[in-house]
Amino acid sequence: MKKISLLVLISLLIFSCNKDDEMVQQCIAPTNLTETNITYHSATIQWEDANEAQSFRILYGVSGFPMGSGNTFTVTGNTATINGLLPNTTYDYYVDSYCDANNISLFSTVKSFTTLSSPVSTEFQPTLSEMNLFAGTLNQLQPSAYAFEYQLHTPLFTDYAHKQRLIALPAGQTLEVNGDGFPNFPDNTVIAKTFYYNIDDRDESLGKTIVETRVLIKKSGIWQLGNYKWNTAQTEAYLDTDGGTVPLVWIDTDGNENSVNYNIPNSQDCIKCHNNTGIITPIGPKLRSLNFEVNGINQLQKLKDFNLLNGLSSPDDISILPNWEDTNNYTLAERARAYLDVNCAHCHSPGGFCSDQMPLDFRYETPFEDTNIDAFKYAISGYTSFYSPGVSMPLIGTTMVHQEGHDLIQAYVNSL
Repeated sequence: MKKISLLVLISLLIFSCNKDDEMVQQCIAPTNLTETNITYHSATIQWEDANEAQSFRILYGVSGFPMGSGNTFTVTGNTATINGLLPNTTYDYYVDSYCDANNISLFSTVKSFTTLSSPVSTEFQPTLSEMNLFAGTLNQLQPSAYAFEYQLHTPLFTDYAHKQRLIALPAGQTLEVNGDGFPNFPDNTVIAKTFYYNIDDRDESLGKTIVETRVLIKKSGIWQLGNYKWNTAQTEAYLDTDGGTVPLVWIDTDGNENSVNYNIPNSQDCIKCHNNTGIITPIGPKLRSLNFEVNGINQLQKLKDFNLLNGLSSPDDISILPNWEDTNNYTLAERARAYLDVNCAHCHSPGGFCSDQMPLDFRYETPFEDTNIDAFKYAISGYTSFYSPGVSMPLIGTTMVHQEGHDLIQAYVNSL
């Protein structure tokens, strides 16, 4: 009897051990989490699974969200695409495994990714913020990751306004070199120029007043024009065709207070300057006007390095439009011709708005004897010496005499 009892006890122990051996193993958390195909509104994530789990739960949210909260969804494979994300935003996420309903893993390690900026709109939107030309707070004028900021060696004068110039190309497209002038722009190119005044030019940290942002979009080979007028709160700019006048006060680098009734052009004014022989065209971004260093880097070389400009062997192959203020490297004639080119040639050249009224050709490349500058030198000097709407020059875009520019023209005229 004792032997039988002992055998029963041993059998029970063996049976119990077998039951222990069959206890369910704890579900292991996913490992090696990675992200691919990140866009401005989605991201695909993958992970490794040591369990052959039935399903996985993804938890995600804007970076820093509390563990256990956030958005969740479940998938059956070890890859998932998260949709509906905000652009230019950092997200955290983690994953756990469901081996079965009663066996769920711990959370994986937390991973992060940042979505891309929204692509620049190639259609005119009601507001400037919807154009996606800028990242962050709109009035900081921080260019989108898809926009290239550039400057002109000799800029056009607009009542002493400062300007920020941007160009955004469609993904995978480039500018194509076409001589020293305008490159060939692909369809869906967006060009933007924002006009603003610093409160005090001696200290830019004091802020600025932004007035307007002019936009050109190339659609099916044709440039379209639009203008965005900024509100007084400086929080948004709205698509506008009417133009208007904005009174402004600023302090210049000499500490003098200045005022201007800044004139925002209406849509017809824009067409007058940008129209040549019935074709709308940009005015500023010719390769010869970009061919100089900004912050120690040649702009054409930078465009090439960013794979935004094709057909350029070296910036040395492109001519340089002189800087009208650079008295050390350029002659009086070179500086004056450059000034007239940028400020006047879009109207005063063959096919321009004023080509019928006065047969002048202010393009820098035009040989002097073909410009008619000498024949009309006194008119050129006279019409730039005063301001009268509809009479003085430039006809559009200014409400005052550019004294420094007129002094240059006068000196040039006197030298002829």
